[in-house]
Amino acid sequence: MTENATGRFRPTRPDRLELGEGIRWTDGGVVLVDILAGRLLATPDDPALPLREILRLPVPLGAVAPVADRPGTWIAAAGTGVCLLAPDGTPTWLATPEDRPGPALRMNDGVADPAGRFWAGSMAYDTTEGAGSLYRVDHDGTVVRVLDGITVPNGPAFTADGRTMYLADSAHGVVRRYAVDPATGTLGAPEDFLTLEDGSPDGMAVDTEGALWCAVWGTGTVRRHLPDGTPDRVVRLPARQPAGVCLEGTLLHVTTARVGLETPGPYDGAVFTVPVDVPGTPTPAFRPAPASPVTGDLA
Repeated sequence: MTENATGRFRPTRPDRLELGEGIRWTDGGVVLVDILAGRLLATPDDPALPLREILRLPVPLGAVAPVADRPGTWIAAAGTGVCLLAPDGTPTWLATPEDRPGPALRMNDGVADPAGRFWAGSMAYDTTEGAGSLYRVDHDGTVVRVLDGITVPNGPAFTADGRTMYLADSAHGVVRRYAVDPATGTLGAPEDFLTLEDGSPDGMAVDTEGALWCAVWGTGTVRRHLPDGTPDRVVRLPARQPAGVCLEGTLLHVTTARVGLETPGPYDGAVFTVPVDVPGTPTPAFRPAPASPVTGDLA
């Protein structure tokens, strides 16, 4: 296993985010969210420039994916559900399944799979045990709860063929692996892929060799695990709470967070960029069916 020296990497942008997550490489560049602030942000090509705000919502914004053939339009895990975001930031809600009795809930991380569906998790603000769920948005815009009993879901991340999904329950330090039917989105039985004793698995990405990169909250590390679970590489950062990762070719981008820290350090909340040897690919887009209500909403 290879490991870089702590402190080797420094952020070049001035931004310090409260809860930076959901970083994705799209056809239009790299985007990310500051969840609790409801902000969708873009990374300018010049690494010295600050992040550019694309839009801001009055509710938490967990993650987005671009909508195919609709430039500037996003599908988003936000507030208590899933919505479409027009280029001007106007939301059209597909469903708000977490607007229900019980502990206050919000949407968290999410991503589109290679088949063009959107997946997103939910959690309680106070991390109530087992209150969260995983949702799948099908091509017709239907929002389906596919898993429940999760405490803090993060990811998911998919292999390039769409046949394997990784999902973290950060509160329990575990990453589970599921077989996926690409035609239907049906999940197989869970398999424990990774259990951590020294931190919480958070945002994840899969590279072109099928290895899983995982931000490990509370440890200042991002870790690469081979498809059989073998630890392969550790990247150490001068920020305590890595939260999201994406691979833009051979550049590993990492978001971090300041939330919950009594005395944040100078780099907590920064976005880091680290060169790596194995590339990633752009995040897939959500692909609505041509005659679906979603397509009508985007007209």
